[in-house]
Amino acid sequence: MQARFPPGILPAVLKRAVCMSLAITLWAAPALAGEAPDRTHQVLSRVYHVDKKYKSMMGPSSTDRFQLGDPKKDELVWITGYEAVMVGADGETPMAQEFMCHSNLDIDPMAHRDAVAAEPGISGRLFTLSQGQFSIRFPPGFGIPVRSSEPISLTTQVLNLNHDPANFDVRHKVTVHYASEAQVKQGMKALFQKSAYGLALLEGKDGHFGMQHGEGHKMEGTGCMEGKNASDHTYDDGMGRKFTGHWVVKPGREVNRTPVTRIMAVPYDTTVHYIAVHLHPLAQSLELIDKTTGLTVFKSKARNAVGKLGLEHVEAFSSVEGLPVYKDHEYELVSVYENTTGEPQDSMAVMYLYMLDKRFSPPR
Repeated sequence: MQARFPPGILPAVLKRAVCMSLAITLWAAPALAGEAPDRTHQVLSRVYHVDKKYKSMMGPSSTDRFQLGDPKKDELVWITGYEAVMVGADGETPMAQEFMCHSNLDIDPMAHRDAVAAEPGISGRLFTLSQGQFSIRFPPGFGIPVRSSEPISLTTQVLNLNHDPANFDVRHKVTVHYASEAQVKQGMKALFQKSAYGLALLEGKDGHFGMQHGEGHKMEGTGCMEGKNASDHTYDDGMGRKFTGHWVVKPGREVNRTPVTRIMAVPYDTTVHYIAVHLHPLAQSLELIDKTTGLTVFKSKARNAVGKLGLEHVEAFSSVEGLPVYKDHEYELVSVYENTTGEPQDSMAVMYLYMLDKRFSPPR
């Protein structure tokens, strides 16, 4: 049968890959002054055959595992960036980025903490890329320290919201940027990742996550609205309430507020040097507010595709100077969705905050 391609998609060379994934370590040119030398590690996901529509978290997925640098040396390496694009079965032909549900890079947080004396309580999620943001590069001089012996897990998943019928092949092409400690001529500053994510109430009274009854007067609005779960992943706040981080937005405008002080768990006063944002189509913005000062820490605006479901761009934040965050401040996350489709749609709202690890010292 001849493959049919949706409009605007370049046909891929439809040869099936013999192996499920391919990993290649490449050397790049020396870095500019003040930057870490750049090495790259590429991974190709398995080939995904798209034959129908797939909503968020429902498309085919797979996981690959790899290590950075020389595992036998067990050296310290600094991850400085992460990129993911959609390509055809040949691993090169560009495909529409709307087929990316997400590309997640993870580590074992407990093993990582022991390996590099990382900040306690860190998340196992290093990066998430999705529609609207396909690249993360930290400011010069910043990176996430890992050991070359640490296993790293890459999970990729496909999305297809617009094309039915469908008959084509795609795969994720992922690039991790890093430098070894031996290459770094000037001291690197360590980052660790904390998340702030929106939640919707599924069960229980009072929609404020992790807050005792009556504390809601500290938060504006109605908190997390009662909604329908769009996945099997739920959160229990220990106060008789159940929440979801992947909820359904009804037609119309939705403003959802979540207290995220407990979720972020800022360990000490520090600075945020990069913020990546994960949203779903129809999102308008995501804002982190310091409720103690009343000031916005960062507000990301999203640009939706015209004439179809999809995000074309989601604003990120990057800075050498950084944004201050405080252990004893209260924080709130506000997501805005405008569902113009006339039917319920799935949604998420996450900020990935890369904070300065003020306690890190390279293990000897």
